[in-house]
Amino acid sequence: MLKEAIYHRPKDHFAYAYDDKTLHIRLRTKKDDMQSVFLLYGDPYVWEDGKWQFAKKEMMKSGSDSLFDYWFIAITPPYRRLRYGFELCSGEEKLIYTEKGFFNIPPSDDIAYYFCFPFLNKIDVFQAPEWVKDTVWYQIFPERFANGNESLNPPGTLPWGSADPTPTSFFGGDFEGIIHRLDYLVELGINGIYFTPIFKAPSNHKYDTIDYFEIDPQFGDKQTFKRLVDLCHQKGIRVMLDAVFNHSGYYFAPFQHVLKHGEKSKYKDWFHIREFPLQTEPLPNYDTFAFVPTMPKLNTENREVKQYLLDVATYWIREFDIDGWRLDVANEVDHQFWREFRQAVKTVKPDVYILGEIWHDSMPWLRGDQFDAVMNYPFTNGVLRYFAKNEITASEFAHTITNVLHSYPNNVNEAAFNLLGSHDTPRILTECGENREKVKLMFTFQLSFTGTPCIYYGDEIGLTGGQDPLCRKCMVWEEEKQDRDLFTHVQKLISLRKAYQSFTRGELRFIETNDETNHLVYTKTYENETIVFIINNSEREIDVALPFSLKGKKLTNLWTNEQFAAEADQLKATLPPYGFLILKIEEWK
Repeated sequence: MLKEAIYHRPKDHFAYAYDDKTLHIRLRTKKDDMQSVFLLYGDPYVWEDGKWQFAKKEMMKSGSDSLFDYWFIAITPPYRRLRYGFELCSGEEKLIYTEKGFFNIPPSDDIAYYFCFPFLNKIDVFQAPEWVKDTVWYQIFPERFANGNESLNPPGTLPWGSADPTPTSFFGGDFEGIIHRLDYLVELGINGIYFTPIFKAPSNHKYDTIDYFEIDPQFGDKQTFKRLVDLCHQKGIRVMLDAVFNHSGYYFAPFQHVLKHGEKSKYKDWFHIREFPLQTEPLPNYDTFAFVPTMPKLNTENREVKQYLLDVATYWIREFDIDGWRLDVANEVDHQFWREFRQAVKTVKPDVYILGEIWHDSMPWLRGDQFDAVMNYPFTNGVLRYFAKNEITASEFAHTITNVLHSYPNNVNEAAFNLLGSHDTPRILTECGENREKVKLMFTFQLSFTGTPCIYYGDEIGLTGGQDPLCRKCMVWEEEKQDRDLFTHVQKLISLRKAYQSFTRGELRFIETNDETNHLVYTKTYENETIVFIINNSEREIDVALPFSLKGKKLTNLWTNEQFAAEADQLKATLPPYGFLILKIEEWK
């Protein structure tokens, strides 16, 4: 066995509390290196005749990527404490792996050899709001969704949908327009809306805030926003706002004060200024988002800044009963600020959802003291590369997704924000070369994946568009111009997601990947419910034999509601180009 590939470390995603009674333990080994792995475990204070007493239980292989196998077990320590090691079996070779290294037999004279989970404290358990697991989000860029009150239009507003968007164009989208279209979202099955920024700002995107306590007048006023939130709640829809706390806008009053008064400004420590006077060319001499001079970075370590932003965060929850905050450029803000942010907002509303915008490995933010979730762009990139761009094979896709799932604890995965596209990425139909069948497969995978999915407005009716600003087109409301077949496909997937808990909470396992035919077989299992998904990501009709016995089982095609008994040992299915099959497997009663 290759010892260098064997890895475990307590806490984070290799040993964590799943709930107040259960520990999840994982081990990584070289791919195809071990026939079996066992957990050796016991309470550190249980001894007999001078020997530590431990039990032994086999672990299951929970997945593989291109390099490694991952092993998993759930344990309920009777006294919430655990010492543990691993017995590794590879052919005739058997080794004991502990915190102190490798041994031929399990050490029993001293527990210090073993890995330690000192105590399962309930307060340390990662816990996202339960409602999030059953939420299907819809991201709205307010300027481009619907224009319901033309009297609010900014100067120079263009007729709705009359031109491709530019970085500076306005089309007049507002709250009244969204209110008029809420029933459309209900029809689709949406029960969560994520709004990009709505606060006063000069741009069409509003990520350059002037006043965090005021609604931008082009969208409406606070009374209209309150009516919007109340109507959403009446229709069973949660509301999440976008908080831009990494940086302000150029016309934010404190920054304007610094521009005017320089070093004498009482706000000079609100920002990261390297020298005075301030300059914007050739590069700003103060920290900004990227090098954008109109987005000066806020100093969230400053006590006054921190209090101001925490007051903003709690104000919109307390006064308007919003249900979540999406945090822009969250990885560039200090961890201590986010810890205090969590405490502040959860004190006002314990089940508020905290979502960070982070595009990379985010474990440091997901330990239960900061965010409930991050935008799951590693998932997004894997789906795009496999379905849309044909850059990776079926097995490489399975490896990618397996790696994503094993990068975080299961209770983190259950609240992960899984998106296919956003205001920062090209439209998924454009990424698919306008192949609508590929888009359907992407939605099929996304809406059967564990976590909370998000649909970017218009993707469900076939909007196209390249990179920002082209991905921010006006929503199309004439039904004859919408792809209603795609809409119905997404609508049906959402209804299945609501009907079967395996979609939302189930453990995903890849059963088969075939690089020649480019098809996938995976299962989702939750408690006694198992659903099999077969996806043909190719332009050819294929025959697929399910790689396990279904004899004597009752099968339900969840897409057509057909039921049949599996009488042969092996079931074969014919899938059309870019076709899929969703089968619920049950025992005959």
